[in-house]
Amino acid sequence: MKRLEGKKTLVTGAGQGLGAALLERFAREGCAVTGWDVNGPQMEETALKTADAFGVAAFAAAVDVTNADAVRAGMDEAAAAMGGLDILVSNAGILISGDSLEFDAARWRKVIEVNLVGYFIVAREAARVMLAQGRGGSIIQINSKSGKKGSFKNSAYAASKFGGIGVTQSLALEFAEAGIRVNAVCPGNLLEGTLWKDSLFKQYAQNQGISEEDVRKKYVDQVPMKRPCTYEDVANVVTFLASDDANYMTGQAINVTGGQEMR
Repeated sequence: MKRLEGKKTLVTGAGQGLGAALLERFAREGCAVTGWDVNGPQMEETALKTADAFGVAAFAAAVDVTNADAVRAGMDEAAAAMGGLDILVSNAGILISGDSLEFDAARWRKVIEVNLVGYFIVAREAARVMLAQGRGGSIIQINSKSGKKGSFKNSAYAASKFGGIGVTQSLALEFAEAGIRVNAVCPGNLLEGTLWKDSLFKQYAQNQGISEEDVRKKYVDQVPMKRPCTYEDVANVVTFLASDDANYMTGQAINVTGGQEMR
């Protein structure tokens, strides 16, 4: 059974990694989908593969979530192409770690700009479209366990994710009576994902003075269930929040951490 048959979904940061996996999951659940990414050619390739695999309409656009004008125009274009907008998954984000005493302020601001300001811009434009449609909707932010607890040498990322939960709760209050639900999902460490493999293992090994193998062991050992988070773990919860099964849930930040975070 396809849980989201006929729904219209937009996923940001969907060219690769978790975003691409979520785009695929929504297509599998029967949605028309649009993916945004700053890497336009990669996003086009991902959308084409998704359409071919699942027989759904899949659109792609190169959109920088920090550009308010581009987001507004892109949201209208996505809704027009799909025939509406029912679900937004705000997944676009970056992580730059570093010693706080040496952290370049411009790089610190960049993390906030993408992860926090970008989320707000995308969410408000999705809400604008959903309000005009008058049929409610679901906005879901991909947050992090770092939105619940400080992260070692990750002050910018943690600040952006703590702030994201505040935005989620505030928008949930603002749009509740219109039937627009706003929630966040807080994954644990996606050690098999592209972000870790392409960047974080190297960043953390350098910052912590240990090997990449030791980084992996350290982050697995912190999890009571003794395994890393997977894309499927996250997609299962995101799909639930997007569905009518969660129609009495808003303003929540749901942990998907194997017991590592319980607040």
